[in-house]
Amino acid sequence: MEKRYIDALTEICGATSVLYEMSDIERYLYDETEEYVRPKACEDCIVVRPGTYEEVSEILKWANKELVPVIPRGGGTGACGAAIPTEPSVIMSMERFRKIVEVDETNMMITCQTGVTLASLNEYLAKNVHALYFPCHPGDEGAQVGGMCIENAGGVRAVKHGIMRSYIKGMKVCLPNGDIVQLGGKLMKNNMGYDLLLLIGSEGTLAVVLEATLKLYPRLEYTGALVCSFNTTEDAVKSVGEVQKAGIIPLAVEYMDRAISVGTAEHIERTWPMKDEGKVDLLYLVEEATEDALYETAGTIAEICENNGAVGSVIAEDSKQQRNLLDIRSAIYE
Repeated sequence: MEKRYIDALTEICGATSVLYEMSDIERYLYDETEEYVRPKACEDCIVVRPGTYEEVSEILKWANKELVPVIPRGGGTGACGAAIPTEPSVIMSMERFRKIVEVDETNMMITCQTGVTLASLNEYLAKNVHALYFPCHPGDEGAQVGGMCIENAGGVRAVKHGIMRSYIKGMKVCLPNGDIVQLGGKLMKNNMGYDLLLLIGSEGTLAVVLEATLKLYPRLEYTGALVCSFNTTEDAVKSVGEVQKAGIIPLAVEYMDRAISVGTAEHIERTWPMKDEGKVDLLYLVEEATEDALYETAGTIAEICENNGAVGSVIAEDSKQQRNLLDIRSAIYE
């Protein structure tokens, strides 16, 4: 891109926050979209890393004046190509916005800046607000809050608590013309006017997220994992519905192809626990307030699955066994 663009962005953000050499910008050109289906990134781009909301506003005002496309970028963990520039662009990385703004334990909400990662959010809550947690988990803890909002991220835990739309109560955003506005807030009910949170799921096309206010949930002390195996996909799918009809809403349920699970386990030097003749497995995650309730729920799920064609089941007895299952699940995409 033209040198005058580099000079203008340097004047706004400072020289250390503007990158244009290929060795520096290469890691910003792609997200996790599968290589064989993703578009080819345009390499004629500038990466800018603003550090204040005012800088974000000034960049967008400048881009409007110069008619330069701006690509907002979070952690780059998305798989839909939304962060890939396909023409000469300014890539706006939000990685410097990592502040936890406020925790409201009374209303069970947290407000944080857009660049806070899922890992750091969970770590902060575990250390400082043990009674509450943020259940949403799209699969990669490097995901940033702003990206999760704008992508309407989900993950397997959507079974019980929903996708990001279920958590977002408010957002502070910068509009394309540079105006900074607050949408929503710490409200459980707001029936007035248009739902301006239509930005959720817009994939960075409507605004740049600066802050998000998210709903938290009471942390249940006991979580467990259960794997049930089936010979057919039909039996597995049917059993999921039967579990929910019984009044059990698991934290998560994941369909696992046996051959892929075994291959993934070997790839990361782990062991998939199912050794029976099953061809597909269901991985259930369950959370309860007591250990007895946890085992009762897991046992009921296993029984329902057996009544619907399951040929085997295994309960992860401790955190190490649970971690083994979740690590294999997380590595499948790779």
